[in-house]
Amino acid sequence: MQRSNKSSCQTWLTFLNNHTNCLISIDFFTVPTAHFRVLYVFIILSHHRREIIHFNVTEHPTAEWTAQQLVEVFPFDSAPRYLLRDRDAINGGKVQQRIRSLGIKEVVTAPRSPWHNPYCERVIGSCRRDCLDHVIVLHERHLRKLLREYLSYYHTCRTHSSLNKDPPESRPVEPVQGRTEDSNP
Repeated sequence: MQRSNKSSCQTWLTFLNNHTNCLISIDFFTVPTAHFRVLYVFIILSHHRREIIHFNVTEHPTAEWTAQQLVEVFPFDSAPRYLLRDRDAINGGKVQQRIRSLGIKEVVTAPRSPWHNPYCERVIGSCRRDCLDHVIVLHERHLRKLLREYLSYYHTCRTHSSLNKDPPESRPVEPVQGRTEDSNP
C-alpha cells in the first residue's frame, strides 16, 4: 500500500478561513515618542470584518494589564471561540489563565513566525504606513488621540481587498445617477 505524503490535517490558511467568524487576534507593537520613550500599543482584532475591537496604550505592559484588557472587551458571555496570539512573554500565565476563564481556546503561533498572525500584522503595518510614519508622537495621550482618529477612518472609510473594497463597517453602495451605456465617461 502506498502512503500519501499529504497530511490529513488542515493547513494554517484553511484554519484561519474556516474560523474567521469566531476568531480574534491579539498583538502588541511599539511606538517611539519625541522624548525617546517607547509606548506599547495592544490591539484586539476580529477576523470576521477585520475590525479592531479594542486598543490600549501603556508604557509598561504586564501580564496583569493584558489580562485586564481581555476582561474589559469580553464581559459576560461575549467572548469568541478562538484567540490567536504569538509566544511573546507578556502573554504568560496570567493572560493564559484569563483566556481560559473566558472560555476561549488559545491558538498559539509557531516561534518566530509573524506570518502566522497575518491579519494582525497587516493591521499593524497599515497603522504605521497610513498614520504613525507621518507624525511624531509626543506622549501617551497624543498617541491615543491619533489612534482613535485613525481607527475611525480605518473602520468607516479605508477599503479592504479581502472585504471586496468595503471597510470593516459595511456601507451601502449607491448607484451612479444619470449615467447611460451610450454616454462617454
